[in-house]
Amino acid sequence: MSRVVRIFKTLRNHWKKSTVGFCLLAYGGNWVYGKYCDNLLRRAACQEAQVFGNQLIHPNTVVKKATVFLNPAACKGKARTLFEKNAAPILHLAGIDVTIVKTDYEGQAKKLLELMENTDLIIVAGGDGTLQEVITGLLRRADQASFSKIPIGFIPLGMTNTLSQTLYPQTKNKVQNISEATLAILKGETIALDVLQIKGEQDQPVFALNGLRWGSYRDAAVKSTKYWYLGPLKTRAAHLFSTLKEWPQRHQASILFLGPSERPPEEPEEKPGRPP
Repeated sequence: MSRVVRIFKTLRNHWKKSTVGFCLLAYGGNWVYGKYCDNLLRRAACQEAQVFGNQLIHPNTVVKKATVFLNPAACKGKARTLFEKNAAPILHLAGIDVTIVKTDYEGQAKKLLELMENTDLIIVAGGDGTLQEVITGLLRRADQASFSKIPIGFIPLGMTNTLSQTLYPQTKNKVQNISEATLAILKGETIALDVLQIKGEQDQPVFALNGLRWGSYRDAAVKSTKYWYLGPLKTRAAHLFSTLKEWPQRHQASILFLGPSERPPEEPEEKPGRPP
């Protein structure tokens, strides 16, 4: 009992250090608990994916091929780690022939889509910008009428992930969002989306799903990476310097809007014949 009393006296006499110690202990415990919960989510998702991988197929059946376009620069350079820890194991356990294509610069996914060979599934692992590049590259192909029938999956690895917020409910847990999106791809949960086509006077058409952003605000946001050394202030610095350099900011444009075209009727899925 005397030992307990001495401990309480020590804590009372050094209350500042005790307060800091308790705060650090609480923070560390919460961090460890969060990591533990993330591992439970990963394990549950992998077990669910393994059910797909354990399914028997006919010897003559070709394994489904999936091409993943991964943007390692998304989410401030954390996209590669997020994909390898939370999405890649699920895809491999599902028994899919996965080919991962990592982009090195902005616009590369657009060019690769124009040259890509046939695949059964296209998976975009990145943010809204990566998805826009893939959609644009796909619809610029000469055989886009047939190639666009390939389903496209989206694994949200960016900072905003605007499209994924409209597809399924989002949580504050990034591991849960990534694992649920990957499992939805395996289950074949698809939905038809409208595509916005933007044509300039000279450039090739650009395609988008979420909308079109244009103007000074967008131009300044693109230049934010130039001020990386300012850390969290880089975005504010980009807007400030862009405003001072180009003041007054004026943009002129001539916009012609055409109504939407009718969506072609969906073809019924062909069920494979029964093996002899």
